[in-house]
Amino acid sequence: MPLEKYQFPYDSDNYGLLLHCPESAQTACVDAGSADATEAALAKTGWQLSHIFITHHHGDHTADLAVLKDKYNAHVTGPIVDSAVSTLYDSRMGDGDRFDFAGYPVEVIATPGHTLDMLNFYFPTESFACTGDTLFVMGCGRIFEGDPEMMWSSMEKLLCLADDTVIYCSHEYTVANAAFAMSVDPDNAALAARQAEVIALRAKDQPTVPTRMDIEKATNPFLRVDDASIKAHLGMADASRAAVFAEIRKRKDNF
Repeated sequence: MPLEKYQFPYDSDNYGLLLHCPESAQTACVDAGSADATEAALAKTGWQLSHIFITHHHGDHTADLAVLKDKYNAHVTGPIVDSAVSTLYDSRMGDGDRFDFAGYPVEVIATPGHTLDMLNFYFPTESFACTGDTLFVMGCGRIFEGDPEMMWSSMEKLLCLADDTVIYCSHEYTVANAAFAMSVDPDNAALAARQAEVIALRAKDQPTVPTRMDIEKATNPFLRVDDASIKAHLGMADASRAAVFAEIRKRKDNF
């Protein structure tokens, strides 16, 4: 029986995600930025929180971790890298680690760059991944604690995921990401169509998350650093993948 999922918004542009096993009744929440929003989601679904998975230490992902952990006696899984909230973790994970949630295998993919402790949670039997602030729809996270080369190495790990992998990221940045993507990949027909699609979704207040890896490989410039058209547009025909990524990230920072 597949895991049930319930995505919910909080703050101005964050998403939380509940994962529920119908057989065991265990429920995990990815990140803990808002107790109010999480509890509203639990009330709507009728699920009882048992686990929390932390992608990274930023406050919009951990502000209410202590509150939710204490109220529900939830088991917290977080990064092995120390942070201001890591004393709240019951289990600490690094790149390549694996664990089970309610009998479902979970593979941990560390993607430092946005932060040094950034984790992604990949459910291979369910074909989805929670990418936090690493991979967004048509975008990637701003580099706060790493450097472009580190971030590109992290993105390469996610490029190894199968095309049909569903991607749950943590922010609704898609309209702005699409506008930027068009500025560096203007001849991409798939991107233009995708931009129109997400604008229509947001006009109806519908989420653009989740996405899928094959869609991102076709439309996300941060994954398309080998594309000849993008490299030509940037004047970087002979540049390395890491250098092209760094240039795209720099342009996005100033877009």
